[in-house]
Amino acid sequence: MSTAETPPRPGPAWQRSALRRLPWRTIICLVPLAGVAIWAFGHWPTITSGGHDLWAANRYWLFAALLATAFGWVANAVARQGTILEPLPPCRLLATQFAATAASQLAPAGVGAGAVNLRFLRGCGVPLLRTSAAIALYSIAESVGRVTLLAVLLIAFPHALHLHGIAPGRTTLLFLAAATAIALVAAVLTLALVRPLRRIIRDFLAAARTDVRSLHMRPARALALWGGSLAFPATQAAGLIAVSRALSLPVPAGHVAVAYLAATCVAAGIPAPGGVGSVDAALGLALVAAGAPATTATSAVLGFRIISAWLPLLPAALVLAALVRRKVV
Repeated sequence: MSTAETPPRPGPAWQRSALRRLPWRTIICLVPLAGVAIWAFGHWPTITSGGHDLWAANRYWLFAALLATAFGWVANAVARQGTILEPLPPCRLLATQFAATAASQLAPAGVGAGAVNLRFLRGCGVPLLRTSAAIALYSIAESVGRVTLLAVLLIAFPHALHLHGIAPGRTTLLFLAAATAIALVAAVLTLALVRPLRRIIRDFLAAARTDVRSLHMRPARALALWGGSLAFPATQAAGLIAVSRALSLPVPAGHVAVAYLAATCVAAGIPAPGGVGSVDAALGLALVAAGAPATTATSAVLGFRIISAWLPLLPAALVLAALVRRKVV
């Protein structure tokens, strides 16, 4: 009597083939959406309250905040071009900055956006060492631009922030100083003990010095680098000012700008993906220090984050997936 043959079970080769067919790149590009959705689920009452305030807000000012956010991507693209001697394709460069909005939700301290720009520059034929130097130069220039704007505004509005009862105490400051000192000592010891790392850093610094010198010998590149680095935090501050006006926040525009710049400078030292949590808390405290009621400050922070980060997240993720499929990044 013949028995029916048992169909072969899917073996490891079949499983590997199925895994290869999965759209892993697209899935990774959609991870930021999942992260923000999880955060929103955990803070749903706050989001609901802020959403009601936004629904009743002035629509023209909210549209102005959207425009300020869009100009921020343009400023980013200009600054990125200022870090590279070779001309970059402008449309792809701008699309990459928009796509980096999604990538920045994956990793802290702008690592996700930096990785997207690194792959873009590599695809444009820039050598890896110079690409890394360009990413580092952008980070430094953007930080200098942000701190410079904050210093100028603090001179113009010396009483913008009222830190009594909000500033960290002596114990917190001592803890932060100790943590910074430990990190510096660890970095020095690592450099002293790991010889290959010293060689890599030496080569990187040599390439960076050469590029920085060459860039600043070309006025157009220097203007793009520093102009874009100043314009980006300025447009973000303008977006928060527009949201505060939409919600009738009783705080002068200059004080709101000081609050934004101070909060983002402080939050930069807290490694949170996309600034979720760290930027929100710092912005809320800064607006309260600038004289805003706590409830209205929370609504303003929520509205600003929705417009500048969460609303563009889905289209930015789709653009990132398209750029990955076309091997632009």
